[in-house]
Amino acid sequence: MSNPDYLLSMQGICKSFGAIQANYNVDLNLSEGDILGLLGENGAGKTTLMNILFGTYQADEGKIMVQGSQITIHSTADALGFGIGMVHQHFHLVHQHTVLENLLVGEPGRMGRLDFSGARRRLLEIGEQFGLTLNPDARVSELTIGEQQRLEIIKAIFGDSKILILDEPTAVLTPYESTGLFEALRALAEGGLGIIFISHKLHEVRNVTNRVLVMRAGSVSALVEDTKEVTESDLARLMCGHELNPPKKNTSKLGDTFLSLSAIKTGDSTHQKLKGINLSVQGGEILGIAGVSGNGQKELADVIAGVLSHTEGTFEVKGEIISKASPRLMQKLKIGRIPEDRMTTGLVTSLPLYVSMVLPWIRRSIFSRFGILRKNEILSFTSKMIKRFTIQATDPEVKTGTLSGGNLQKVLLARELAFEPEVLLASQPTRGLDVAAAEFVHRQFLSLREKGAAIILISEDLEELFALSDRIVVMYEGRIAGETKINDASVEEIGLLMAGATLGA
Repeated sequence: MSNPDYLLSMQGICKSFGAIQANYNVDLNLSEGDILGLLGENGAGKTTLMNILFGTYQADEGKIMVQGSQITIHSTADALGFGIGMVHQHFHLVHQHTVLENLLVGEPGRMGRLDFSGARRRLLEIGEQFGLTLNPDARVSELTIGEQQRLEIIKAIFGDSKILILDEPTAVLTPYESTGLFEALRALAEGGLGIIFISHKLHEVRNVTNRVLVMRAGSVSALVEDTKEVTESDLARLMCGHELNPPKKNTSKLGDTFLSLSAIKTGDSTHQKLKGINLSVQGGEILGIAGVSGNGQKELADVIAGVLSHTEGTFEVKGEIISKASPRLMQKLKIGRIPEDRMTTGLVTSLPLYVSMVLPWIRRSIFSRFGILRKNEILSFTSKMIKRFTIQATDPEVKTGTLSGGNLQKVLLARELAFEPEVLLASQPTRGLDVAAAEFVHRQFLSLREKGAAIILISEDLEELFALSDRIVVMYEGRIAGETKINDASVEEIGLLMAGATLGA
């Protein structure tokens, strides 16, 4: 039933993609001042529901009410016109433009001219009202990741949005920046906005939301009217339908040094991404690499994977100096890789699952002989991996891109672990995964560690790094800003190093 007191009411929303029912009879209500947590496992239907609200998709059935009036949303422009803003996980900013210029992108202007003075006044009002302050003349390329996040929120409310959707908003923020974001969200809610907060980090959901809607298999499975009344374990159980048991990290025996980097640099003197990196990893340990996105972690991973050549320094694998690396050589040296971007670098989403599962190993005799593929063996191998890693796929011939994020990550794990790597390089392995899928990934890493392998874990999730790592190094502007054993580390210290502080300062 429609309630005019609701700022937003989505009623009986249904959406199918062929035979897949993404949303079924979903109701969502949002009041002024609400910060509503939207939880669910990967594939639960959260993203589809928000895409319907923001005009990317149209519902097959159901209706949307804003302030008691039924509306029809055909496009993102329609959504913005109805006061619905969305901050995506990946920022949509023009880096060479200023803050003010980014705010005016898409604005109609007055008499054919952009209203810079009006935009400047509006930015000042937002800063005074919500504490979201930015220098209007700063270029986006000069802003920190946290400031870019702030700009995205300002963009969303710049045109008087009353409803704000945030999709995994802390994925690339330091702990300090996340705290600042939560303060801003509370100020926005106190100012009358309704906020929908999507996150897999349950401690954040408990910290910042006042109500929680839980989805499972496309439908609403639970509604928590007071977040303070539930624990993180309660929320996990509501999401997954069962208790979660985080894996235990046992003491492991350190082995030989498998991989060593000494004074590694990339690029030329004017465009150096890595500026003298020194690190090593031994068998039986997990080395965590912390840092805000863009501080050289990608380049470090590319060097280790053989994708990027270093210009200076020494790179050794099991005592062998690597002067000319390549992905094939790294594979031969038993270095497995889980890339950061599973949808493009990692897998071929347009092809069948069995292709994605064996592509890096296609030259192995078990999969091809004399240039001829052994399809039966490939299908058999893929079926075994589906069963071993509980991948939710109907058969090996299903199109890779139809799998959920959690299952795609399991495919990458299965592919790399099948041939027992001695070093596993994992970049952001649980980004965007629900707690159950993340727990599965963590168990595989700890099991591999106990078998004596070395794991290099690059992650922006400090909770993950503290749960798994034996040592943590922090990268800042292409350098190692600090290193500490996990027993001596604190979230506060690591967070400060990620933001550019000096160890001991």
